[in-house]
Amino acid sequence: MANQEDNFKKVISHAKEYGYVFQSSEIYDGLSAVYDYGQNGTELKKNIREYWWKAMVQLNENIVGLDSAIFMHPTVWKASGHVDAFNDPLIDNKDSKKRYRADVLIEDYVGKLDSKIEKEVKKATKRFGDKFNKEQFLATNPRVVEYKEQGDAILKRMGQSLAKEDLADVKALIDELDIACPMSGSKNWTDVKQFNLMFGTKLGANAESAMDLFLRPETAQGIFVNFLNVQKSGRMKIPFGIAQTGKAFRNEIVARQFIFRMREFEQMEMQFFIQPGTQKEWYDIWKEKRMQWHLSLGLGADNYRFHDHEKLAHYADAAADIEFRFPFGFKELEGIHSRTDFDLASHEKFSSKKLQYFDHETNKNYVPYVLETSIGLDRMFLAVFANSLQEEELENGTTRTVLKLPAVLAPTKAAILPLVKKDGLPDVAHTIIEDLKWDFNVSYDEKDAVGRRYRRQDANGTPFCITVDHQTLEDQTVTIRHRDSMEQERVAIADLKSIIHEAVDMKSWLKKMG
Repeated sequence: MANQEDNFKKVISHAKEYGYVFQSSEIYDGLSAVYDYGQNGTELKKNIREYWWKAMVQLNENIVGLDSAIFMHPTVWKASGHVDAFNDPLIDNKDSKKRYRADVLIEDYVGKLDSKIEKEVKKATKRFGDKFNKEQFLATNPRVVEYKEQGDAILKRMGQSLAKEDLADVKALIDELDIACPMSGSKNWTDVKQFNLMFGTKLGANAESAMDLFLRPETAQGIFVNFLNVQKSGRMKIPFGIAQTGKAFRNEIVARQFIFRMREFEQMEMQFFIQPGTQKEWYDIWKEKRMQWHLSLGLGADNYRFHDHEKLAHYADAAADIEFRFPFGFKELEGIHSRTDFDLASHEKFSSKKLQYFDHETNKNYVPYVLETSIGLDRMFLAVFANSLQEEELENGTTRTVLKLPAVLAPTKAAILPLVKKDGLPDVAHTIIEDLKWDFNVSYDEKDAVGRRYRRQDANGTPFCITVDHQTLEDQTVTIRHRDSMEQERVAIADLKSIIHEAVDMKSWLKKMG
């Protein structure tokens, strides 16, 4: 556990040192669970957003984009159920005075059981070597089976209690499991209470006539209220999807784990409108499609898993998370939800406007069902960044810190380095930049010895370093160094564009989706 914490601390400090993520308003001691993206973080975030958008909108003929407003009519949130039911179960520790989400405390307990299973698997892998059959071991080893059954039973009971709003049983479960406050070790807990997560604000010039509004806690409702506008203006036929990226706001009382759980965050969502009765088929299709998108980035298949929900939201008939192995364990990265006709039917009721689709083939009107895919952009950023940050032992006994970002997402694709600051080498380097900058984000670096510059670019995640030396003046060739392998080769300046393009082109990465 301590090792996990140390690794996570390294991720946070590296993100700051290299201009990826800063604490918001840091010179005023910051604002809890609010972060700013620095010069490199902004580029990485934009590249992840574009990678999602291209796969979701550009490559699907029947999916279009939307950019809805953050402010919406207050009745939207009544219709969506957020005013009445958008709550977190919170519990206070009487000794440490710290507040926690009760469900997270219980999930973290189960996470420790998962860690015990992983330890058993590691021990067995060492013992049996190549003969080790992981699936068989997980299914038959008595200790592993016991941990798994225990974890499943805990999550099932918690899910059922939360669904029934039986908060007394959630508290009883915390007591039975002997869960202590992570800060103080105290087990002196208050009762569990519900807390609404929406931020309120006001619209209007004076206090008397101002309308109470909310900052949107999700981006999905902007899609639902625009369903007919998009369908009619785009002459869309079911099945079709509407995708959107944008900011959402939640008054997280227990915001933690850096950018994993923030009060202001960005979502990438797609709502897919389908014929009632086809939801099971589309649910399976989108689970598969979304996992393929994640795997195309090459972060390692064993870092992902599906987690089917025991506790379903009142509107859903199926829900699963794609979980990722973050530095603090497996946690939700993306949700795939079969939302039935809850959203459109509810907005139809509250607005008294028909939100139906006329099917020309059957000559019938119906309220479409919805299949949702929803991913947190900030969580995706953290998954990519944390997974890419590595300490490597080199053959000469030294170590290097390298940020092995997928080249397609890296903020800077190449750094151009003149070997020395004289003899016309900087001029040639700037000429190369002038040419490459139209296609790629590139940077110039002339400070320090070349070896130190290489290390700096490694830590920054730059896939290529291009060194201009005296031979360049004679034959128009440069040395190109590959971040991951550290291999160097001599290439013509004229070939640089195609070499970089081959490594960073979205098309070749997305084609891995199959």
